[in-house]
Amino acid sequence: MENIKDQSKKLEVAEIQLSYKSNVKASDRPKISGSRDAKNVLMNSWDLSRIELLEQFKVLFTNRANQVLGILELSTGGMYATVVDPKLVFVAALKAGASGIILSHNHPSGNVMPSQADIDLTKKIKDGAKLLEIQLLDHIIITNEKYYSFGDEGLI
Repeated sequence: MENIKDQSKKLEVAEIQLSYKSNVKASDRPKISGSRDAKNVLMNSWDLSRIELLEQFKVLFTNRANQVLGILELSTGGMYATVVDPKLVFVAALKAGASGIILSHNHPSGNVMPSQADIDLTKKIKDGAKLLEIQLLDHIIITNEKYYSFGDEGLI
């Protein structure tokens, strides 16, 4: 008798929805053909009053034609570091239907050389992206004056 009562109870579960809506026409999306293009698009999204103060991590998403689908500001940290959860990178990439991703963060110190933590994170995200058939196109470290491209340096 108790089993019948248990089966008649309605189960409450959360509904999961996947959606992506762009307010930019496909023909107006910037196209990325190299690290300089990516750096320019990213710098346009950066708050330059904070670039030498706080470390931020952003992800640029592209479609198969390397047109920009959008940019996600994933995290903001302190002067020396910010926390990046790879799962959030992939959640956003899948939600946007991205074929490619470009990782980016700034170094408030002005030094563009990647740390070992930067290299390790890049490898971890590259490995995860491969499983999802998403291409890690680059990881760019930005400062006010210059940038460093993992792709240009053969580290992708």
